[in-house]
Parts: sequence; C-alpha cells; structure tokens
Amino acid sequence: MLLGLVGLAAQLVDGSLGMAYGVTSATLLLAAGINPASASAAVHLAEIGTTLVSGASHWRFGNVDWRVVARIAIPGGVGAFAGATFLSWLSTESAEPIMSGILLALGLYILVRFTAWGTPRGQLGKPVRKRFLVPLGLFAGFVDSTGGGGWGPVATPSLLASGRLEPRKVVGSVDTSEFVVAIAASIGFLIGLGSAGFPFSIVAALFIGGIIAAPIAAWLVRHIPGRILGSLVGGLIVLTNTRTILNSDWVAAELSTRATAYSLIAVVWAGAVAWSLRQYLIERAATQPEEALAA
Repeated sequence: MLLGLVGLAAQLVDGSLGMAYGVTSATLLLAAGINPASASAAVHLAEIGTTLVSGASHWRFGNVDWRVVARIAIPGGVGAFAGATFLSWLSTESAEPIMSGILLALGLYILVRFTAWGTPRGQLGKPVRKRFLVPLGLFAGFVDSTGGGGWGPVATPSLLASGRLEPRKVVGSVDTSEFVVAIAASIGFLIGLGSAGFPFSIVAALFIGGIIAAPIAAWLVRHIPGRILGSLVGGLIVLTNTRTILNSDWVAAELSTRATAYSLIAVVWAGAVAWSLRQYLIERAATQPEEALAA
C-alpha cells in the first residue's frame, strides 16, 4: 500500500509538472527504507511502461521531433547504462548519500525553477544541433540512473533554454526518448543486481499507483497551478534528502544541527510557496482583462 501511494504521488507530480516522476518516486522510496540501487531500478523498470504510453500519445498528437529523439535517446541510454552499473557496484552505505545528494540538487533546481520563473516556456527557432544533444543526453542519462531520476529536470529545461524547439515538442521528444533511457538503465541494473535482486513487487506497486493517479493528475493540473505545485514538490524533495544525508554515516549530524537545518529549510520552503502564490495571483489578474476581451 505504501509503495502504491509512492507511485500515485510521483505520477501526480509528473502529470502536473511534466517532469520529476523519477525524482519524486526515488526520494519517497529512499524514505521508505528501500536501498538506492533497488529504488532506482524499480523506478526505471516502471518507467518503461509509462514512457511507452506517454511517447505513443505524444507521437499521436504530433509533439515529437524524431531528429531530436534520435540524437538524444542513444547517448541518454549509454549514460543511463553507465550510471546504473556504477550505482549497482556501490555499497548501500556509500550509495545512499550520493543518490540523496543528486536528488537534493534536483530538488533545489525544481524549487528555484518553479518559484522564480514558473512553468517552463520556450521559443520556436533553428534545429537543435547534434553537438549539443549528445553530451546533454549522456549527462542527463547518467544523472537519471544514479539519482533515480533527473532525465526530465535536466533535459527539458536545457532544450527549452536553447530556444530552438517548440515547448510542446520539447516535452514530447524528452518523454519519448526517455523510453530508451529507461530500458538501458533497467538492463544495467539487471546486470549489476541480477534478477534475484530486482524489485519486481516494488515495480508493480509503482505502476499500479501511477495508473490510478494518471486521470487525477489530469484533473489536478487544471486546478493547482504548476508554479505553486513545483514549489511544494521541490521543497519536499529538498527536506527529505537533506534528512537522509544528515542521518547518514558520512555526516552523522547532531540533533541540534539537524533541527536547525530542518527549520531553515521549512522557512525557505514556506517563503517559496508564498512567493509562488503571490506571483500566480499577479499573473492571473494581469491576464483576466485579456481573457474577457477575447470572450
């Protein structure tokens, strides 16, 4: 039941923000006591099904640039396989703070990205160059498998920032190419962990939770602004992974240090959510006259 709720929560986030399924689910799996390699393996195996459906849907609606997919998916798969193999070789004691550090960085990015700039936007421009896509795919794939997630948070903003692809095709191409990344990472974990160590029951729970959450996420994105939800989720990821790092054998922070850190994060988190709410209300007030005129 707990793992099913993890899958449900992760799909709610991903379906509403267009990213962070892996980051959210891996963070919650670590908090539930799953070891890092098994958590990342479960996330990627579950993503094979979710990304296949997502990619087919984007293709059906014309949201995929196949040149971008071809140039980013293969390097992404190579990076994901390398990251999965690397994570499988690490001991649990070593892997947990490393994975939490990557997730913490991604959580900070999500918190800052959605608090300061809102939902991602882009502009139509020139074709994206191969010399940009290949290293981006390698890096995003490696981060994705070692951190349990990160393909969307790394690849999507980078392509949007290039200003050379329509936003809908950025999302569609990144989601479609993630299918290859999920397969490559799963193969890497299968080799590193063996079939006996592969968490198929966790995968099933994540998948069932995700299926239940998919229609709820479609409703949620219409009622909770992405800017506010991004700040909420980013703060949760930062707080959870900070706790994991401070409690690890590498740090073993004192109780007073942990309490101070949690308090500071809570204050910043509350301020970020309040700022996002304020900016959303300002933007909505500015667009209401235009919507009324159009009507």
